[in-house]
Amino acid sequence: MLIGVPSEIKNHEYRVGVTPDGVVELIAAGHSVLVQAQAGLGSGYSDEDYQAAGATIVGTAEEVYARAKMVVKVKEPQPSECRMLRPDQLLFAYLHLAADPESTRLLQESGATCIAFETVTDSYGRLPLLAPMSEIAGRMSVQAGAHCVEKSAGGSGVLLGGVPGVEPGCVLVLGGGSVGLNAARMAAGLGARVVLLDRNLDRLREIDEKFGDRITTVYSTQASIENYLRQADVVIGAVLLPGAAAPKLVTRAMLGLMKPGSVLVDVAIDQGGCFATSRATTHANPSYTVDGIVHYCVANMPGAVARTSTQALAQATLPYVLKLASTPVETLLRQNEGLRNGLNLYRGAVTCDGVAQALGLPFEPALEVLSVIDSTENEAA
Repeated sequence: MLIGVPSEIKNHEYRVGVTPDGVVELIAAGHSVLVQAQAGLGSGYSDEDYQAAGATIVGTAEEVYARAKMVVKVKEPQPSECRMLRPDQLLFAYLHLAADPESTRLLQESGATCIAFETVTDSYGRLPLLAPMSEIAGRMSVQAGAHCVEKSAGGSGVLLGGVPGVEPGCVLVLGGGSVGLNAARMAAGLGARVVLLDRNLDRLREIDEKFGDRITTVYSTQASIENYLRQADVVIGAVLLPGAAAPKLVTRAMLGLMKPGSVLVDVAIDQGGCFATSRATTHANPSYTVDGIVHYCVANMPGAVARTSTQALAQATLPYVLKLASTPVETLLRQNEGLRNGLNLYRGAVTCDGVAQALGLPFEPALEVLSVIDSTENEAA
């Protein structure tokens, strides 16, 4: 198969979909790889690195999309990229369609088969292609919060770790998944007082056993959220409903409970955000203030540490790229439930229930769509 790797064009996005090491593996498996010129520079990979690995360098994204059978990206395609896709192509990338009706419409119109990193599951029901970026975003969220709470950044002027004789700041983490756990771990490492809220008691027990009194675990209710909002200097929004829009846990009215200059870091912004006052920002202009509360809502946080992020993501996605390149996609989707869970769009049909619900679109289960396509093609034959 001919695999295309375009440059990312989202604001301050420096990651790349495949590393030179990945190219070597794909070439060894009998495939060909097109890489857009300078696609890897932001992650520290030159065109010469890709050429040495066996890739062909092409000058434009248009050429990548025109020639490749499978396009491997990092972030969701922008409108101009969506318009370059065609019905016989496979797109493999983060999509986050539940918060993006325009891209969903354009991808439906393209007719391409679109598999989203964030909804692919493994045999245990986990999200193996979301996990590495969740780990990075969780750790970065505390760095971002620590900066935003500085007075020069519009915050209250609190040092999260405190100093002898001065109490540390309080970090409230909403959600105990991969993002939340990594955020709590980083905040505790800084010496902050950390409170983590979740509704999964087994997860709370696990975190409590691992961290002891370094992290306070609390069952999440409306009352507990409101209580700890009053105490928090930094709040990390780390909730996830795979493929679906994030629930709004903090309303605008609840901002009035918080201390002036406190900070909200919304790591769920890719899925619409978990704070009612959240709106997506970029690394170029990462924060804004509402009712005296600083909001940090960068939609591609891991892109700022592109070298680490690219390596972590590429080693997770490469086995799936190899599978998709080596087996007809319809066959693989029927056989592999985890990849089938990753299928968000197929020939215009919305095959992810969370996306369909969030956008008010008809949901068509993947197996049913594939069966209809099989029947239609058999009749035509």
